[in-house]
Amino acid sequence: MKTEKFEVIGMTCSACVAQVEKHITKLQGVKTVNVNLLTNSMTVDFDDTTLDVVSIEKTVESAGYEAHVKVVGGNKKAASPNIDFVKLEQDEMKMRWWISFAFLIPLLYISMGHMLGLPYPNAFHANENALAYAFTQFLLTLPIAFINKNYFSKGFKTLFKAAPNMDSLIAIGSSAAIVYGIFAIYRIGFALGHDDMETVVQFYHDLYFESGATILTLITLGKYLEAKSKSRTSDAITRLMDLAPKTAIVIRNNQEIELPIEEVVVDDIVVVKPGQRVPVDGAVESGNSSVDESALTGESMPIFKQKGDNVLSASINKSGYFTLRATKVGNDTTLSHIIQLVEDASASKAPISKLADKISAVFVPVVIGIAVLATVVWLLLGYPFDFALSIGIAVLVISCPCALGLATPVAIMVGTGKGAEHGILIKSAESLETAHKIDTVVLDKTGTLTEGKPRVTNIFTIKTITDNQLLEIAASLEKLSEHPLSEAILLEAELRSLKVETVKNFQAIPGQGIEALIDSKTFLAGNLFLMNDRKVQMHHFVEMSNMLADEGKTPLFIANEKEVLGIIAVADVLKPTSKEAIEQLKALGMEVVMLTGDNARTAAAIQSQLGIPNVVAEVLPQDKDKEIAKLQAAGKMVAMVGDGINDAPALMRSNLGIAIGAGTDIAIESADVVLMRSDLLDAVTTLRLSKAVMINIKQNLFWAFFYNIIGIPLAAGVFYGVLGWKLNPMFAAAAMSFSSVTVVLNALRLMRFNPIIKNSLVATRLNSMQKVDIQTRNPERETSDLEHETQNPEHETIKFKLMSEKTLQIKGMSCGHCSARVEKVLNALDGVEAKVDLENNSAKLVLSKAVSDETIKKAVDDIGYEVVSIN
Repeated sequence: MKTEKFEVIGMTCSACVAQVEKHITKLQGVKTVNVNLLTNSMTVDFDDTTLDVVSIEKTVESAGYEAHVKVVGGNKKAASPNIDFVKLEQDEMKMRWWISFAFLIPLLYISMGHMLGLPYPNAFHANENALAYAFTQFLLTLPIAFINKNYFSKGFKTLFKAAPNMDSLIAIGSSAAIVYGIFAIYRIGFALGHDDMETVVQFYHDLYFESGATILTLITLGKYLEAKSKSRTSDAITRLMDLAPKTAIVIRNNQEIELPIEEVVVDDIVVVKPGQRVPVDGAVESGNSSVDESALTGESMPIFKQKGDNVLSASINKSGYFTLRATKVGNDTTLSHIIQLVEDASASKAPISKLADKISAVFVPVVIGIAVLATVVWLLLGYPFDFALSIGIAVLVISCPCALGLATPVAIMVGTGKGAEHGILIKSAESLETAHKIDTVVLDKTGTLTEGKPRVTNIFTIKTITDNQLLEIAASLEKLSEHPLSEAILLEAELRSLKVETVKNFQAIPGQGIEALIDSKTFLAGNLFLMNDRKVQMHHFVEMSNMLADEGKTPLFIANEKEVLGIIAVADVLKPTSKEAIEQLKALGMEVVMLTGDNARTAAAIQSQLGIPNVVAEVLPQDKDKEIAKLQAAGKMVAMVGDGINDAPALMRSNLGIAIGAGTDIAIESADVVLMRSDLLDAVTTLRLSKAVMINIKQNLFWAFFYNIIGIPLAAGVFYGVLGWKLNPMFAAAAMSFSSVTVVLNALRLMRFNPIIKNSLVATRLNSMQKVDIQTRNPERETSDLEHETQNPEHETIKFKLMSEKTLQIKGMSCGHCSARVEKVLNALDGVEAKVDLENNSAKLVLSKAVSDETIKKAVDDIGYEVVSIN
């Protein structure tokens, strides 16, 4: 099977869409076809062994339209040039409107000027001049009909193929008016020749040239405004495309050369200078800088990048100079994938549009039938022919299948584009519609609610050893370990710039821990089983380990051959926005469920911290989809939020799979919605956006149906006998033109949709970190006001080092390199954990012990920056 996309030229309404789909569906080998009026595009899934692209294009042409294979990305070898058909249509309609308007003004002046008491040429006065009066109107109508000949050529072509569309209605209505006017000219000429002034007077007042010309002009104006509005709906995609640089500076043969972006290949060394956009995805090879990825991820803060870090295409290099090794180029870059996802979603159809599609398939033939029937009925009732004719014309031109065709796709395009602006990639219109039905949200714990990376949260020590000494021993032991906790221990040691010793006789003890020699002394690192097995003295660390476990943390015992030296607690810390996201989901009426492979005690701790109503613990990755199935069996519409890797089966099983913090192909393939940032609040925004889009679609469909339900009977004269209401064909044309514009403008209101405003939290692991020491009382040891003491029966003192915070305002930082230097020097201070905010020229400090303001200020001043204030 093969999937191909086409640009389709000439479609004007939902009836056109229905006809193109009908013709393509009949082809042997076609599996599915999806035609989109808004984007003038068609996607066909077909068996390329029995059908080819040329046959599809010819079939579209036989239906009365034109099709070309659509260019993807920067592929210059595609079958057709990449033309902006919306812009082309807009420019054409603008030109046609101005020319039509230029001839319509004198036409209206001649036909109705005398009724308004305006100065009027004598040549058109009196019945004797009726022929000049009528023929002049005919001559002014001809340019308007000629410039808008597409309505006639396409309308009658599709009519003769028994597949009439909106153009057919316009062509029949305006042609009837113009042909009747020509007939009137002959009758006036004949009557003047026979001195039949009664006939002259009758047809002098029954000319319909101005009606036909006004219909064409107003329809063209409506089409121009519609095209202009439609171009705004694709602004998000256009902006994404504009992000891609056209050239890249590449180092080849030790020389910097500028190449078209299409010529960059994988493993090229690409130069990125300050202020430039990154042309391709890659990894930093040399240099460092602060990079703005907001256009792709929605993350407002620039991110510091150094050697080895991945950089996304279309990111902006804010300051430094760096080179990168290209890893993804052309249509494989992150930006290209995002554009493709948004385009696919915009071109897809939501299930809610099926009713409109079914009606559109028979709408135009039914309208033509109503127009003919209304004309005949009024003639049979004894009304004049011109009266009956005006009724028929009004019915034809007021009917608006265009509004039906645009009701859903314009809202879908604006909605998916709006999501892309905020790093939310919705893969299809069906996913967007499904999201508004969700009543249960299932959350994976690791990587969704938590950071996904274990970190040191607490340290307990005995009196004879300090935090750093215990951490040095632990890091030395864990350096050779492959246990998941070892990464957290080594990271903490690196942050504190601690020395990691070389160990000997390293031995991993399955299910218990590790053992090794450091300076010829035996040390242990592991769980309670290991400590009991080696019969080391436990002091009161068992109680402390139970307390940590109740908090959802994993205690790591560090011991020598005789006694436990301390405990290092490690946990996968919660993301700072997780709690707020849970509250927002509950506020939306969602049932929230957490799935985790952790034990019940850890799961209960997370449940307590976040206020999650329902938790399922000790679930294996392969069983998560079974839990989703259970909820679905209970009648729930389930959204699964996971990291898209080990959660892939559950994401696919759920009604709506949301991959959070995506960047992997697995996430994009398995999920219905891809969140570029690791922020659960974006999942809430997805649900809110879906509800807003669906409300907008329902409003559009209501207006489209309501307009036709009211407009067609009014035009047919249903209310004439009772209320005397009769609709002039010119007003009918105006109403028809602006009905579709109204639908588009209503959809554009979605551009004002705002995501959830997040609380101004400084979100790092430093906020949640608590460092604790267990010590025997030592009068010589310094006690700070940050310590709280409690005594046990054996007169040992447990000192909990509570955290205090300080905020610095710093002058002189101008780039990511500056902020990185300040952050490094602050973190080097004993008892200080810091996070620098370059945008606000500030730093937030979390202190685990007393550190004077003078010490902090001196550390920053010594590297060339100035501390303005400390709060």
